[in-house]
Amino acid sequence: MSSHDTVLDCPFDFADALEYDPALASLAQQGPVSRIRLPYGEAEAWLVTSFAGVRQVTCDPRFSRAAIVGRDYPRMTPEPIVSPESINVTDPPHVTRLRHAAAQAFTRDRVARMRPAVDRVVAGLLSAMDEAGPPADLVTHLSVPLPHLTICELLAVPEADRDRLRELTMRLLATSPDARRDAAEAKAGLRAYFAELVPARRGSPGEDLLSAMATAPVPEGEEPLTDDELAVLAVTLILSGNDTATCQISNIAYLLLTRPAECAEFARDPGRFPGALEELLRFIPFRKGVGIPRLALEDTEVEGTTIRAGDYVHVSYLAANRDPAVFPDPHTLDLERPVRPHMTFGWGGHHCLAAPLARAELESAVTGLLTRFPKLRLSVEPEDIEWDAGTIRRFPLRLPVTW
Repeated sequence: MSSHDTVLDCPFDFADALEYDPALASLAQQGPVSRIRLPYGEAEAWLVTSFAGVRQVTCDPRFSRAAIVGRDYPRMTPEPIVSPESINVTDPPHVTRLRHAAAQAFTRDRVARMRPAVDRVVAGLLSAMDEAGPPADLVTHLSVPLPHLTICELLAVPEADRDRLRELTMRLLATSPDARRDAAEAKAGLRAYFAELVPARRGSPGEDLLSAMATAPVPEGEEPLTDDELAVLAVTLILSGNDTATCQISNIAYLLLTRPAECAEFARDPGRFPGALEELLRFIPFRKGVGIPRLALEDTEVEGTTIRAGDYVHVSYLAANRDPAVFPDPHTLDLERPVRPHMTFGWGGHHCLAAPLARAELESAVTGLLTRFPKLRLSVEPEDIEWDAGTIRRFPLRLPVTW
């Protein structure tokens, strides 16, 4: 019997600190392509776990994200997180047009100009934590507010609206079966908010990212983005801004605080951190399971397996980051590991546009934290830390520290 004759139920609900999901490890060991069933959705799916296989699927136009729109596709949340109009479920050439506009907000020069603003937000949050005194919860004081405040600052969201947008974002990420209606309402709320904000920015642009995207030069032969397309892009940025960076600030802090020697070294020499950051990003399983699938448009072979037209295909960036063919001894955190491309921010046409901003936030947050509090340490035992178990993400709900 072929391994593909067996369909494995994969809840992907493992949430033991930052340990690697043994179910995902087992799937990868059995082969680069597996057949799985997820908690929600109408059908089974293929799961591709090897670095080469994931790279192929994410770059091959025969695997379409746009084709899943309107389908009850296999997924981990009761309500699809992504909106049908989102940049995350579009294919070339439409996705190229949208990404070109969004990319204007995250050029290397623009992100460099953003960095002082990020540093100011970090400094303010750390000062407030210092004034409150130890012990303090790092999640409350830094991990949660920094990415949200940063993206809201860059989009020039009025301060009075920021808490509401944060609440809507968190409701959308829930995985419990009874969260479907709540998540749908949250998605509609985010969309409606930016649908009102975009026309105002187009009519009276400022220095913010939304204005930059609204007024970006349009390549010859293309149409400018509509207000609706810009609103969807803004929702995507809000979701992205509250996802990876929020989790990874807490996760990186946890890993370093449970490795005191490395933590002390970075406190003494913050300049070493940017190189080590890439290894931390590769190593940390910051989310559970899989994200948005693709639909095979025609029969295609991946890593020796024929995937038929009409089949759903998921990829695991987490498993690709642990592929021993690319990262020797992949389950070891090696902060001196030579830097090479990883898949934490995705790959191919849907690589995270905001990755440069996320890196800037992480560098600023972690180096600022260790410089400001060189004696920072956990104020509880690692085994007493409570981890998120209700969403697709992996991060400590609270990270009590002292100094």
